[in-house]
Amino acid sequence: MTKSLDDDKAEDIVSIDLANKSSIGDHMVIATGRSARQVSAMADHLVSKLKDRGLKNVSVEGANQGDWVLIDTGDVIVHLFRPEVRDFYGLEKMWGAQPPPTRTVRLGEESRTELALVHG
Repeated sequence: MTKSLDDDKAEDIVSIDLANKSSIGDHMVIATGRSARQVSAMADHLVSKLKDRGLKNVSVEGANQGDWVLIDTGDVIVHLFRPEVRDFYGLEKMWGAQPPPTRTVRLGEESRTELALVHG
């Protein structure tokens, strides 16, 4: 699943083991798309690949809006968000997972100023 999301340019992909934490599934994947259109496209591609692999009972919620798409395969739950929606709900914190790492970007070749970017 994460390969499909990575191929679709998903950002900040986090995988959470739900074993001994919840009965809703065994695993959770959270990823971000830059726009509602990208989030919906990632969801469509992932669902198509899952069905191609023989998963028949895949439930999808929110694909039309593209702000937050939930894909439930039974064992794995995938949450795809726009950045501000993901930040607002903070699922990583709720499930005790580490948020994606902060990336440091140097501004300009000669500049000593650095800017920490979170979520792309």
